[in-house]
This record gives sequence, C-alpha cells and structure tokens, in this order.
Amino acid sequence: MEDATLLAQSLASNIAPFLWNVAQAILFLVLGFWAAGFIKSLIRKRAVASTRLDVTLGVFLSTIAYYLVVVFVIIAVLQLFGFEATSLVAVLGATTLAIGLALQGTLSHVAAGVMLVLFRPYKLYEYVSIGGESGTVEDINLFFTQLVTPQNIQVIVPNGDAWGSTITNYSRKETRRLDITFGIDYDDDIDKAMTIILDVVKADERAKSEPEPWVRVTTLNDSSVDLQLRVWCNTGDYWEVNFSLLKKVKEAFDAGGITIPYPQQVESHKGSE
Repeated sequence: MEDATLLAQSLASNIAPFLWNVAQAILFLVLGFWAAGFIKSLIRKRAVASTRLDVTLGVFLSTIAYYLVVVFVIIAVLQLFGFEATSLVAVLGATTLAIGLALQGTLSHVAAGVMLVLFRPYKLYEYVSIGGESGTVEDINLFFTQLVTPQNIQVIVPNGDAWGSTITNYSRKETRRLDITFGIDYDDDIDKAMTIILDVVKADERAKSEPEPWVRVTTLNDSSVDLQLRVWCNTGDYWEVNFSLLKKVKEAFDAGGITIPYPQQVESHKGSE
C-alpha cells in the first residue's frame, strides 16, 4: 500500500509540471499565432495608408513578419519542455538545410518573390498579364501572386513562374493608346467617314488632344474599307472610352449616311449535265 502511494506521488510530481507546461504551450501558441496575425494585419494596414511606403513592399514585409513571429513562438514553446535555444538553432539550421534540398522548387518561389518585390514589375491593384493569365493583383506573398480576373475568378501564379514569364502591365502607365477599326462600304465617302470619326472623338472629354487623334485607311478588304482610329486616354478610362466610341461612331455613321457593310459571300454552283 505504501509503495502504491509513493508511486502515485511520484507520478503526480512528474505529470503535474508536464501538464502545466502543456497548458503554457497551448496558451503560448494561441497568443503567438494571434500576435503574428495582428502584426501582419497592422503592417499591411499601415502600408496601405502610408504615402511613403510602397503598398506591395509593405504587404510582403507583413508576410515575413508573420513567419518570424511564428518561428519565435515555436522556439519559446519548445524551451518550455527543456530544449536549449542553442540546440534548437542548430536543429533548426539542419532542418532548414534538409527542407531546402527537398523543396528547391518552393524556395525558388520565395527567391522569386523577393525579386518581384525588389524590381516591382507589378504592384498591388494593377491589372497585369503573367504567362497568359490576366487579372488584377490582389496579393503578393512569399510563395505566389494572387490575381482576380474581371469575372471575379481567383488565379494563383507561383512566384517562380511569374518571374520566369513575360509580364505585361496594363496599369503602370498613366495613359494608353486606343486602336479601333471601322469598316465602311466601298461606295461611301472616305473623307466624310474620317471626319465623322474625328468629330466624335473630339466631343469626348476623356480623349486626349495630345498626342493628336488620327484616322487612316489601313486595309482594303473584300467587302469593306478599313479605317483605323488611334486615340490616347487615361488608363482608367480605356474600356469605357472604347465602348463609348464604338456606339457613338455607329450612330454618327447612320446619321451621316455611312454604311458598315456585311461580309459578302459568293457561292458557286456547278450545273448538272
């Protein structure tokens, strides 16, 4: 009976500190991950609100800060169970090397993410095309770039693929050139049609007067004479100006007696003998 009592006391004296450490570890993990998320959110909000700090860089730094806090919390939790900090650093270094060799592709995405932030071929909220995928940049983190298409579809592009692909940035410049082709009938007055197009353009306040808009005959098709309009506008107005000019030029053509011909098809029938 006495031996059982001693065994129970020994187990209690050993289990109680362990359970206390487990409770502390859980508390540390909960508070640590909450703190990591809070710091990430705080840095991101400050970056968005700041006029001196680039938003893209701020968001990227917030991701790095998050992972640094998480690593610190994990080391602190392991120390509760008797692991020495120096030993943890050594183990962490060896583990990092092993993981790095096993996940070379993943680390290449991290390195590419750093390059994307340093050289900034695109930033948050810019509309880009990356390796054939187009959308507005919603997030850039250590591993991938997140795009959102005009149809509200999420597209994930690994940073390594983005850095190694052709990147087209439609939002970086303040102005863009709009090219629209109008086809008119061969019997129509070309000069009159060109004047109508330019009058419509000049009436739109969003169209830039410099560089000066111009219209030229570009193609003589089988059923139409193609007139190409080139006009500059602000990047943010690009699509609205495009849609507006298409509608207004069509209406002006109708009022001015200029026709847009339908494609002509010629069918040949062989007579039967």
